[in-house]
Amino acid sequence: MKRVIALLAALAMILAACGGGGGSATTAAPDTTAGGPATTAGEDTTPATGAGDDEEAEAPSGDPIVIGSTLALTGPLAPTAAIHKVAGDLFVERLNASGGLLGRPVEWRVLDDESVADQAAALYERLITEDGVDLIMGPYGTGAIAAAIQVAERYGYVYPQHTGSLTYAFGYECHFPSWPTGRYPNITNPELVFDALESTGNPPETIAFVINQFPGSMFVAYGNPDTGDPNDAKGAKQIAEERGYEVVLDVQYPLDISDWGPIAAQVRDADPDFVYLGALGVDGPNLIAALDALNYQPAGMFMQWPAPGPVLGAGESAEGVLSVTAFESHPPFTDDPVYAEVADAFREAATEAGIPYPEMETQASASWAAWETLVQGVEGAGSLDHQEICDYLRNNPVKTIFGEYTYGTESNNYYGDLSYVRQVQDGDWWVVYPEEKAAPDRTIQYSPDN
Repeated sequence: MKRVIALLAALAMILAACGGGGGSATTAAPDTTAGGPATTAGEDTTPATGAGDDEEAEAPSGDPIVIGSTLALTGPLAPTAAIHKVAGDLFVERLNASGGLLGRPVEWRVLDDESVADQAAALYERLITEDGVDLIMGPYGTGAIAAAIQVAERYGYVYPQHTGSLTYAFGYECHFPSWPTGRYPNITNPELVFDALESTGNPPETIAFVINQFPGSMFVAYGNPDTGDPNDAKGAKQIAEERGYEVVLDVQYPLDISDWGPIAAQVRDADPDFVYLGALGVDGPNLIAALDALNYQPAGMFMQWPAPGPVLGAGESAEGVLSVTAFESHPPFTDDPVYAEVADAFREAATEAGIPYPEMETQASASWAAWETLVQGVEGAGSLDHQEICDYLRNNPVKTIFGEYTYGTESNNYYGDLSYVRQVQDGDWWVVYPEEKAAPDRTIQYSPDN
């Protein structure tokens, strides 16, 4: 039976990856004979891993379908981009082992954008106009995604991407985001976190905001009133004030911060019940280390998009830290045997690549969902024609690791928010809220009175 090919993906910075400016890495599928083709409209939509469970699959043949992309193989975003590289490599490997795409092998050509948005735009221009790639996959990092989308729109390329959080800025009709944040993560994410805290019956009274000046972090923390959409005009800080929390500190810091001592001192002096850290990658563990140096530990802390491995590396000081996620490699997320197997495969690949936290969490699963979207669009259209792929994705549901998506222009093609709250407990990450998505025997732990 034909099936939708489901394979891996959205926030945490972990490992510094290799590569130089403008350098490239290529993943091409081996000649194998396993798996099956993707599903077209009206057929069975049970996900499949492409792991060799279909004896009738034929090995891909002919010229490869080349998919061009950039990733931050170097620079401050490299630790998280490394996760997306492992996820994409694994997906393409399994896709080829399942018969390829339209019966042809797939080659993923990755260039290093060096964590620089303008570099990403220039490289996508090169991939399309000079290299003549058949398809593209979006980069990692909101700035790079925002820059590259303009190139994709100029040339009419379908543009799947996995982690862009400036949801108001991405209006291109053939842009397909896989990260299930919803159109208004500036509202839904903070509301979710504060709901979780209040579910304990002992919510914070005072809160400190420490926010990375990364565009996505600033949007979630403060909103953006310039769009003219009232739903864009507020973020976590305004929502906290609406709920009666007293904001005792509000500080923004640059992406390339190197000295966390002054910020840690400000947090200590403000002595909040809760720290809302609009963090990227290793910001969280860096702040924890600076607070430890001052012998100060807040009662609670939230990190927007942390590198999960380094956070756990902070040991006891990381206990109780909160974040958001859309997928974790524990029940109930792994109740689906297909994605349980995918999580196992990613763990093996990430461990081999040296990823500090090799579990398939929100970043890896966002990548997986973006690849699922692209494959289903191509197979559904039965063509590499970008407009046909775009039309298919805008008019048909897409089966992903997060569930079934239906894209639509009214939300800038962003599906609803499927975020959940996770917490470091007993040295590992667990979903703790809401109850129906919590890991077995796990509930949120927070008490400002400790």
